[in-house]
Amino acid sequence: MKTSELLFGILRIPLDAGAVFAALLLSYWLRINQIDLVPNVQLLEPAQSLPLFADFVQQFALPSAVCIFVLSALFHLYALRTTRSAWQEVARVLAVVLLWVVCVVGWYFLVERELFFSRMLLVHSTLFLTLFIVLLRTCVVLGQRMALRFGIGVHFVTSVGGQPLSSVAKTTLQNDPRYAYIGHAADLQALQAFHADRRPDLVIQTDPNPSSRETAELIEYCRSEHFGYAFLPPVFADVPRQLRVERLGFVPMIRFCPTPLDGWGRIGKRVFDLVVAATLLVVLSPFLLLVAVVILCTSGWPVFYVSKRVGEFANRMIPVIKFRSMVRDADIQKAALIEKNERQDGPLFKLTNDPRITPVGRILRRFDIDELPQLLNVLAGHMSLVGPRPHLPEEVSKYQQHERRVFAVRPGITGLAQISGRSTLKFHDEVRLDLQYVEEWSLLLDLWILWRTAFVVLFRRGVY
Repeated sequence: MKTSELLFGILRIPLDAGAVFAALLLSYWLRINQIDLVPNVQLLEPAQSLPLFADFVQQFALPSAVCIFVLSALFHLYALRTTRSAWQEVARVLAVVLLWVVCVVGWYFLVERELFFSRMLLVHSTLFLTLFIVLLRTCVVLGQRMALRFGIGVHFVTSVGGQPLSSVAKTTLQNDPRYAYIGHAADLQALQAFHADRRPDLVIQTDPNPSSRETAELIEYCRSEHFGYAFLPPVFADVPRQLRVERLGFVPMIRFCPTPLDGWGRIGKRVFDLVVAATLLVVLSPFLLLVAVVILCTSGWPVFYVSKRVGEFANRMIPVIKFRSMVRDADIQKAALIEKNERQDGPLFKLTNDPRITPVGRILRRFDIDELPQLLNVLAGHMSLVGPRPHLPEEVSKYQQHERRVFAVRPGITGLAQISGRSTLKFHDEVRLDLQYVEEWSLLLDLWILWRTAFVVLFRRGVY
């Protein structure tokens, strides 16, 4: 670790102490002088229970400083090397201050068995503590960045291995002011030549193999020369966003997550689906009933068509419900139309002027009205509002191995592929977009896709 990192890290302790005492003493001064933060408005009455200044410092300010130091340490706010963003740092400071308030109230209520001597002083202290700590820590960060610009505290990094450093890692090292990437060495001998010109602080191995002699020699060399040694994952290096560092007991472990749609994200998406689907069904129920009557009067029973599609994880079949837009024996006629399939780029079947579609069905398909009953599938948990489109089992049986990644999430009524070309997309482009959705999911992405879907339907983009 660089000396400058140690100095800037240690500097946070006295600065936090100064911020704590400045905030508490300023709050005490404002309260005892009946000064409120609202301009030209006098809301405060003379303080009746404030302790003397010496007692305030000894009995409240000093214990508060100790409490905030302990909480800050528990939240890793004194870590000498951190990769947190500025917003994460502010969030942790705010969490520490709010926990301090809880500790103060709890101490006076449970131990002293009395109310805190001034509510306004506590409010002022909370505001000033957050403001002063954040401002002083910002000064430390700016000072550290200024030092890095002059080369003080910069970590020199080299990579070693038969494989070049990944573009993501290389770009990060070149753009991060904390690092200076000094090049790639193919093996240990080349690294030793690097060492002769400039001593690296960190050596990153790009192709680690625990059983190889080269890896063992490289690790031993780094330990003997007191270099930092690290290695990049030998697999999944192309999708770093999907790798999570966890611990198996005390052993660090890198875990691959197929999609960020996990944990609370999965719960949030499901709640969102239930609320929106139920609302739409209630609002659209008169219209859906009208469509059902029109289908019944023009082409008879059944009103709905249920198609068996492959569901989440590709381990079960789901009944996808649609308004029937084709003749009743459409599935039987499909075999005779296979040779006319216009989608020769993949396993999907598409026909521009499909003779099986009824006149009413063409209108339903024109505005995707035939898809609306799938809101029932969303309520049942078979589908989501947004996701990859579900496909037939005979189509899925022709998928290549990498194409089956789309089953990591529930299929959707609409999706990224549906707003990016729909039926005009080539199959590999549709899979690429579905995989992009699976790997980059967020609730904001879902909202954007739903918003775009309305315009795609109205202006009939990419519809057969």
